[in-house]
Amino acid sequence: MAMTLSRIRSGLAYTALGFGAVAFLPGTSSVVVLLACAVIFLGWGQLRTVARVIASLILVVSVFALWSAPEVLTSAVQSMAGIAGLVLAVMLLSAVLSSSKDLNTISRSLFSGRSATRYLGLSLGTGVLAIPLNFGSVGLVATMIGKQVENVGDDAATRNASRAVIRGFSASPMGSPLSIAVVMTVTLLPGLASWTLLAWSIPFAVTYLLVGVWFREKEDTVPSSVASMDEHGNDDCSAFWPWIRFIGLALFITLEAYALNTFAGLKYSQAVTLSCLTVVVLHLLATRIMVGTVALPSMANVANELAIMGGASFLGGALAVTALNFLGSDFALPGWGYSVAAFCIPWLFYVGGTMGVNPIVTATVVGGVLGLSGPRLRWRGWVLPW
Repeated sequence: MAMTLSRIRSGLAYTALGFGAVAFLPGTSSVVVLLACAVIFLGWGQLRTVARVIASLILVVSVFALWSAPEVLTSAVQSMAGIAGLVLAVMLLSAVLSSSKDLNTISRSLFSGRSATRYLGLSLGTGVLAIPLNFGSVGLVATMIGKQVENVGDDAATRNASRAVIRGFSASPMGSPLSIAVVMTVTLLPGLASWTLLAWSIPFAVTYLLVGVWFREKEDTVPSSVASMDEHGNDDCSAFWPWIRFIGLALFITLEAYALNTFAGLKYSQAVTLSCLTVVVLHLLATRIMVGTVALPSMANVANELAIMGGASFLGGALAVTALNFLGSDFALPGWGYSVAAFCIPWLFYVGGTMGVNPIVTATVVGGVLGLSGPRLRWRGWVLPW
């Protein structure tokens, strides 16, 4: 029974992903959300407390919207559909690439060298791996840290490695073109080009990681590394081409997402979804040619991610329309007000985060209100959109 239910959830997740890939077609957003909600509630037993709260709120808001404000439900569905498709695509990409031999070679190479070199390799490497693997990058490298702790104990080197991985992953939302933060910012703010945002965020993320070199423990000795030699006796030079292939993969996803967003006119979340699926298909085809067989990974265990990220987007979309209805359709800040808002928004995220507010809810509400209202400036009698 449990196996049958798992297959049903996986099949529904793949179906939702398929409709999410063509979310630009009319009516597909509703199908994606219905299928995603089916996956969430069929996996109720696996949901964490936060995910259960958000899933319950989806039901409450949906019932309320159907009864009194259908436009709220429409906005919520459209907001969730894009994020749900993105989450499923990224998780499928992570599952497919996790079986790659390149990843094992890369993770071993991150633990060799002097202290500063090792720290930079782990932090920057985790950040690069997080582009296609998202949170899978932490699972991959953290496993190697666990083996290191088992072999040499909990020393300064392993604690620095843990710091590097945490910082590398925390930098990925700043500069990864596939991150939820970048996707939602570009999607919710019309007129903001992805390359403009990334041109500022990537250097900031790299600087953040480089500064981290001065904030680590002093290591007395160079630890014996589980990474310096693999089971075939190859040294760290064997990681060069795996790194090149993986960085090339990240660049390919980035450029395809940019092209689909800029030249095909797709929403950025939709462009990223299709870019991830392109890599999945190419990887499976290559595996089929080289190995002769290929199997799709199970997508049965995605309920938590769909509930937390997709559900938060659903709630944010509903709140954004509610806020706009309260403020009025002609709501607009004065020209200087948007500069003040831009300064205050990061602090709004910080305060909301300390109170346990999901940042996706905050981003959807703020982006929905500011993006749809749009500041207007008067210039020689003309009302100009900004």
